[in-house]
Amino acid sequence: MKKSKEEDALLKNRKNSMKQIQKLKKKKAASKYHSLQRRLSTVSNMKPLPMNRGSLKWKYPAVFLFTISFLILAVPTLVVLPFISSTEVLSQSIEHKQTPEQEEVLVDDSAVEVAVMRAQSEVVENVPLETYVMGVVASEMPIEFETEALKAQALAARTYIVNKMMYQTEEAASNVTDTIQDQVYNDDAELRAKWGKNYQKNMEKISEAVMATKGKIITYKDKPIDPQFFSTSNGYTENSEDYYVNEIPYLRSVPSPWDEASPYYLDQEVYSLEQVEEALGIDLPAEKKLTIDVTRTESNRVDELNLAGNAFSGREVREKLQLRSSDFTIEQKNDYLIFTTKGNGHGVGMSQYGANGMAKEGKTYEDIVKYYYKDVELSNLDDTVPALVMQ
Repeated sequence: MKKSKEEDALLKNRKNSMKQIQKLKKKKAASKYHSLQRRLSTVSNMKPLPMNRGSLKWKYPAVFLFTISFLILAVPTLVVLPFISSTEVLSQSIEHKQTPEQEEVLVDDSAVEVAVMRAQSEVVENVPLETYVMGVVASEMPIEFETEALKAQALAARTYIVNKMMYQTEEAASNVTDTIQDQVYNDDAELRAKWGKNYQKNMEKISEAVMATKGKIITYKDKPIDPQFFSTSNGYTENSEDYYVNEIPYLRSVPSPWDEASPYYLDQEVYSLEQVEEALGIDLPAEKKLTIDVTRTESNRVDELNLAGNAFSGREVREKLQLRSSDFTIEQKNDYLIFTTKGNGHGVGMSQYGANGMAKEGKTYEDIVKYYYKDVELSNLDDTVPALVMQ
């Protein structure tokens, strides 16, 4: 089939157009190459390379790949760095502080569990040792106290339960109760309710004190002591035999002048003669001035009271009349007796307000413990009572 002149012309135009397009593409590619070459020469302070196809085949792909790799690795870092705050940068150079959740994990790794009889529910709860100690310290000592005083309390609390578990002979459903019969203990839910919005801050403080003494107990001649403690002294602690029965070598009377700062240092109770008769189980003469004779212990607490011919120990009177201390004086006003007390508690062992006073003066928990418990040492639980740990 013959082509017409118009068709020949059209084909010729198309060929010319294709050639022009190819020339433009080559020109554009060359322009891009020279532009890239100029940029690279600026960065490297090198002269532009001559346009040599042999060198292009090997050198420029390598330069191109290096440039791409640099951009991939460096640009994300350059973009992110401006958004890192100075606080975040500084946090990398200081010691990492554990969160309470992390500290709780450390607390709960104790191999020893305490069976606690919960008085309200009458259910026995098995609590890891260090968690139990935290619950006791949080319940037995004011959270406002110095950390070193809280550490001393943690040592006393841990030693108390270890001593009880070691020498507990009778078969019982629990090791301890959660009341003043043993040591007051509150669990996490109770502490949250008690402290409210201050729970987090308070638990961090308690956790710090407990973890600082973790696994340590107070010993006398390589055995855990009976670490008696109480709120406030009358200026002296009491010898064990002056309140209890046995003379215990590490529970000796020592001065405790810091206790005067305690809000419980002085107290006064007023009872009618009838109330005193009922509480003590005696009859008192009516409308007469009562004879009141008192003998005192080394620490100035009442050793024995003779009230109108009726003899009692100072401990009996304190407990039956629910007085704060066995250091008391009695004044009769008509048909009433006024009891003025100094201190709060039995007075044997470590004074809590005394411990806080010592801590405020810069004493450590070890100083405090060794002051109130004579001739004792701090020992590791694993070394002292391995049988308890292995149970």
